[in-house]
Amino acid sequence: MVNIVLFGPPGAGKGTQSENIINKYGLKHISTGDLFRKHLGEGTHLGKKAQSYMDNGKLVPDEVVIGMVADFLDDNEGAEGFIFDGFPRTVAQAEALDELLEEHDQHIHCMVMLDVPQDELRKRLLERGKTSGRADDQNVEKINVRIQEYLDKTLPVAGYYQGQNKTCKINGVGTIEGIFADIVSEIDNHLD
Repeated sequence: MVNIVLFGPPGAGKGTQSENIINKYGLKHISTGDLFRKHLGEGTHLGKKAQSYMDNGKLVPDEVVIGMVADFLDDNEGAEGFIFDGFPRTVAQAEALDELLEEHDQHIHCMVMLDVPQDELRKRLLERGKTSGRADDQNVEKINVRIQEYLDKTLPVAGYYQGQNKTCKINGVGTIEGIFADIVSEIDNHLD
């Protein structure tokens, strides 16, 4: 079983590389955004709990998010492994994820972190904004806030996994194929 955390700032190419990783290793994709939509849409107990926080303008607590992740793991017991996309976002979430995986006799093999210079990110996002219709990809100020948010929240998580010798920093500039080859090399080096 292979469990990978995928991180990178907005515009780093996570979506493209996530699909490549999923296809290569046969992994299940876990995105907290997708989990929220599922639980809110189905009106589950966790969805209702999350909704009550969101209705009051509060962040959904880690235990609710972890509960949704646990639910997904339980529903996909036969999976070859998982790719965690944009989660964990904090060290507390990373620690909770490690505990949860341990209960399932699993662990994170590596954190793939796509590294792209900020000027390149801005250029990519503005270019994507021309075709995606996403307002947050068309405004440099909003792009800067998103990049800073990533830097503020992700660096401690990267440090957490670095402490476990699991952080794989990948140069996210180059061809899609070349970057993917680097990712595969790093993942394969971290497999037990």
